[in-house]
Order: sequence, then C-alpha cells, then structure tokens
Amino acid sequence: MGLGSIMGTGIFVSIGIAAGVCGPSVVLAVFLAAFVATFNGLSSAQLAASHPVSGGTYEYGYKYLNPAMGFTAGWMFLCAKSASAATAALGFAGYVLTALGVENPFARVLFGLGIIAVLTIIVAGGMRSSNRTNAIIVSFTLLVLAVFVVVGAPTVFANGTSQFVPFLPVGESGTRALLHGTALMFVAYTGYGRIATLGEEVRDPARSIPRAIITTLIVTMVLYVTVTAVAVGVVGAGPLAEATRSAAAPLEVVAQSFTVPGIDWLVALAAITAMTGVLLNLLLGLSRVMLAMGRRRDLPTALASVDERTQSPRVAVIVTGVLIAGLVLIGNVETTWSFSAFTVLVYYALTNLAALRLPEEHRRFPRIISVLGLFSCLGLAFWVEPVFWIVGLGLIGLGLLWHFLAGAAGGKTTH
Repeated sequence: MGLGSIMGTGIFVSIGIAAGVCGPSVVLAVFLAAFVATFNGLSSAQLAASHPVSGGTYEYGYKYLNPAMGFTAGWMFLCAKSASAATAALGFAGYVLTALGVENPFARVLFGLGIIAVLTIIVAGGMRSSNRTNAIIVSFTLLVLAVFVVVGAPTVFANGTSQFVPFLPVGESGTRALLHGTALMFVAYTGYGRIATLGEEVRDPARSIPRAIITTLIVTMVLYVTVTAVAVGVVGAGPLAEATRSAAAPLEVVAQSFTVPGIDWLVALAAITAMTGVLLNLLLGLSRVMLAMGRRRDLPTALASVDERTQSPRVAVIVTGVLIAGLVLIGNVETTWSFSAFTVLVYYALTNLAALRLPEEHRRFPRIISVLGLFSCLGLAFWVEPVFWIVGLGLIGLGLLWHFLAGAAGGKTTH
C-alpha cells in the first residue's frame, strides 16, 4: 500500500515541477527529500505501532498533544492530500492524452474527473478489492521504471555531465532553489503515511507497520534518485520542466528520445496505472481520516458511518471523491502540488511533535530522529512560494475557528 501511494505522481509528474525550480539539482533535491522523509517515516512508524487506529496524525495529535493540534493535523491532511490527489488525476489525464497526441487542458480536466469517479466506486466497495488492484499496479510500475533506467542509462553515460551543468540555477540563490525543490520533492515520498492511517485494518500493526514504512522508503529512495538522474541526464532539466507545464507527462517526453521503440508507450501505460494507484491510496487515506474526524464530531457525523457488509466508510469515500474532483477543476499541476507541499509539511511537523511526546516504553527510535524531522519540515515549509503558505496559514486559522465554534455550539468534548 505504501509503494502504491508513493510511486505515482512523485516520479511521473513532480520531478518535472521541481526541475523547473532548481534545474539539474533536482537529483540532489530528491536525495535530500528522502532523508527528511526517513525522519518522518520513523516517527510515523513508532506512533502507528503504539496507537494503531485509523486517522494517523489526527489521532496522534489528540492523544499526545492537544485537541487544537489534533484537529489541525486532520485538517491539513485533508487539504494536502486532496491537492495531491488532484495532481495525480491531472497527471493521469496528461499521460493518457500525450500518448494519444492530444494537448487540450479542458480534456485533461475531464479525464481527471473520470478516473476519480471510477476509483471512488472501487474504494467504496471495500479494502479487499482495493488491495488486489493496488498489488497489480505496483508490480507493473516497478517493472517499467526498471526498464526506463536500463534503456536510458547508455544515453546518460554518452552525454556525460553536459545536462548537469550548471547544477544550480543561474541568477537565483542556488540554496533557495534547492530547498524549494526539496520541499516539492518531499511530498513525493509521503505515501508511507497511508500505512499509518489504515492502522485498524492491518494485522499485527506493532510489527508490520514500522517494517512496511521503512522498507517502502528504502525502495523508493533508490528508485527516485536513479530515475531522476536518468531523466535529467537524457533530456535536461529545462525540457523536463516544460513537458510538465504543457502536458503533465515529463517521463514520456524522455522516453520518446530513446532509440528502443515502444518505450514511450510503456512508460505512458505505467504512469497511467501508477497514478491510478496513487489515487486509490489517497481515496483510502483521506476517507479514513474523514471517518476518524466524523467519529469525534470534528466533521459531520454522517462521515463516521461504516457499511456493515464491506466495512468501508462509504459516505466518507464519496465526499472525498467530490472534494478531489473540485480541485481537479483548477487544471494546473504546479498549483495543486505546491499547495500540497506546504500543507503536508505542516502535517508532518505535527507528526514529529507528537512522536516527541511518546512515553519512553513506546519509543522505538532515538528522540533526535523526531527533532530532525520537526525542524526539517518547518524549515522546508516556508521555501515554497509565499502565496501557498499564506493560503495554507489562512486555512489553518479558518479551520481552527470553525473547530472551536462548532465545539462550543455542540457542547462536544474535544479531549
């Protein structure tokens, strides 16, 4: 489930967005983002093992911090991952249309809305069918990305360092550009959180959740760095960024330059299936957080209902699908992904803060791991464009206002 959540939008779309910000140093940004994700992954792992319930940091915030921070975590998760899901839907549509030779923003939005509708129906049917679908998608994506690296490597070696010079953008603070790119690429790793949000539906969570998160991060770190290096080494950071802006299909542009025929179609098919996997997992994770927030009356209680036959929170799944569809109407992957970057970094800052409050008997890793995760997230969050963190802070304020007013009106207990 973690691999299915990560290996999609991050590798097939966001590397092009980050390349437009920091140039060839996107390879280093991918590497640095992996370290930040590792700190957060280890914090998430020990929290999920000690408190295995649906809701992730939303629940951890309530248990180990305070109701306001718990609500903020849930609210930021919904904002961040809805935007990520919208990016995945637009990326899915971009690869489909590029393969068909069509460049039409309106068609991209329509295709994005269509895949959301289909997957909402699948997820509403229950976890079992979702897991089977996910396993097929992950296996195929891994195979195609391996082929992409093998076929593209000779071109990278032939080009030498030509596509990596200058390594940092000219005329802009190199450090600023690199940190901005790292913030954007961090979001690409955060699928491991989906494992934690499904805590109630996993056998032996104390053992399986930490192992799944750590294994997922190791595999994706190696894969992301390798694929990004090949993509930049073959066509350069500029064309990669342009392909993302115009069609949301950067790796397909790279594959079109390969001498082996048919690789571009194979990559397009893998991107389409991978983006489907990301959407599948985001629908699962978002709906489970809505379920948890509905149980505590932080959201309407109708979201807390669970179908007796499938054990799926169908109402929450449907509302999630509608929310993502609304964001798809923005039609711009750079906007949705950048907004997701700020809000998800705030979310994981709260994850690390909650991990610092774990009792010693439940602590599996040194406290320094969570300290590094906390300061990394807060540090990176404000390197995205100001408009996104201003909007994000505004949404936090509005969410907390609603939380306290709704609590006072309903007389609910927030502890």
